[in-house]
Amino acid sequence: MKKKIYIGLSLDIIHHGHINLINKAKKLGNVTVGLYTDKAVTSHKRIPLLDYDQRKVILQNIQGVNKIVSQNEWDYTKNILKYKPDIMVHGDDWKSDNVGKILRSNAIKALKKIGGRLIEIPHTKNISSGTLIDRIYSQGFPTIEKKNYLQRLIEAKDICRFIEAHSPLSAIISEKAEFISKSGQRTSFDGFWSSSLTDSTLKGKPDIEILDLNQRLTNINEIFDVTSKPLIMDIDTGGKKEHLDINIKNIERNGISAVIMEDKKGLKKNSLFGVEVKQEQENIKEFSKKISSAKKSTKNKLMIIARIESLILNKPISDALKRADHYLAAGADGIMIHSRKKSTKEIFGFSRKFRKKYPSVPLVAVPSSYNKVSEKQLIKEGFNIVIYANHMLRAAYPAMKKIALEILKNGRSFESDKTLLSIKEILDLIPGTK
Repeated sequence: MKKKIYIGLSLDIIHHGHINLINKAKKLGNVTVGLYTDKAVTSHKRIPLLDYDQRKVILQNIQGVNKIVSQNEWDYTKNILKYKPDIMVHGDDWKSDNVGKILRSNAIKALKKIGGRLIEIPHTKNISSGTLIDRIYSQGFPTIEKKNYLQRLIEAKDICRFIEAHSPLSAIISEKAEFISKSGQRTSFDGFWSSSLTDSTLKGKPDIEILDLNQRLTNINEIFDVTSKPLIMDIDTGGKKEHLDINIKNIERNGISAVIMEDKKGLKKNSLFGVEVKQEQENIKEFSKKISSAKKSTKNKLMIIARIESLILNKPISDALKRADHYLAAGADGIMIHSRKKSTKEIFGFSRKFRKKYPSVPLVAVPSSYNKVSEKQLIKEGFNIVIYANHMLRAAYPAMKKIALEILKNGRSFESDKTLLSIKEILDLIPGTK
C-alpha cells in the first residue's frame, strides 16, 4: 500500500519550484496537497491574486496530485493530525527565518504524534513566489479588480486595517510597516484611507470640502504610483447630487476600491465638533437617492459605503438603524457608523442590533475618539473594517514642530540629528533612489 504524502501550497503563482516539490513527493506515495485558503494566506501575507477556487482548478490539473484538501491555517498542525500522513514533504528554505522555524517545529511535533516523518528537499534556487508577486504588485495595483479585491479581503480576514495616507511618503511608510509577534504572526495594514481632513490640512486649508475632486485624485494617483494596496476614499457628503454621477465615474476610473459618503448636508463641518457647531443630517429619502445615483454610476467595481452621522448629532441608535435599513435598500455596499464619544457603548449598541439583521454586510469603525477599543473587541462586535483616520498626519506635525523649535533654539541642527531619519534610511526607503 502506497504511503500517504502531505505537502502544503498556496499556489498563487505556479512555477517550476512547485512542480519540483510535487514530483519529489509523488515518488514517495499518494500526494495530498493542503491548499491554503484565502484566510490562511492573509494571516501572514497579502491576499492571493487568485481566489481559492481558481487556485484549486490549477492544482487539479497538475499531474501527481491525488487529493486536494483545504488548509485553513498557516500552521500545518491541524491538517497533519486530521489527515495523518506517513510523510510530510517541504522545502528546506523554512529553516532560514524565525516564522519558518516555528512552523517546522510545530509540524515535527504533530508528525511525531501520528508516527509520521518530515522529508525536506533542497529549495529550488533563484525562484520565489513572494518575489514574483511583489514584481506584479510593483507594476501598479490598478491592474487588479478593485472591488473584488477589497471584498475578498473582508471575507478572508477577521478585520481589515486601513490607515490614513496624506502623501505618497506616508503611504510608503504604512505599506512597509509590519509587526511580527513571538509566535510568528505577521500584522500589517491592508490598505489606505484618503481623508478629506488630512488632505485639506496638508494644504493648509479648512476641512469644509474646499478641495476639488481633481486635487484629491492627483494626490491619490501619486500614492498609487509608489504603493500597491487598495484605498478607501472619504468623499464627505458627496457634493451636489447633480455632480455625483460624473465624480463617481471619475473615482472608479482612478482605481479606488471604495468611497465613504456621509449623510449630512450644507457646509461640511468635521464630525468631531458634534453639536458644538451647526450640523444638519440629510433627509433619509434624499440621501438614499444619492446612494442609488452613485451605485448606478459605477460599473460595479467601486464599493459605496454609507456613513451614518446620527450618533454624532446625539440622535438615538434607533435613528441610525432606521437609516441603515434605507441606505442598504438604496444599494449601499456597507455601513460606517460614527461616534465622537470615548465610550463604545453606543457604537456597540448599534453594531449588535445591526449584525442580528445583517450578518454579512460590511461594517466600518473609525475609532478616533473611542481609541481604547482593541481590534479584538471590534471583531467580537461585528466590525469588518477599522480605519485609523488621521494618525499619520497627527504624528508628523508634532515631530516637525519640535525640530523647527530646536533649530531656532540652538542656532544649528546638530542637536536634532539624533531624532531624524538618516539620509541612508531615506535612500533605503525610496526604491530607485540609489
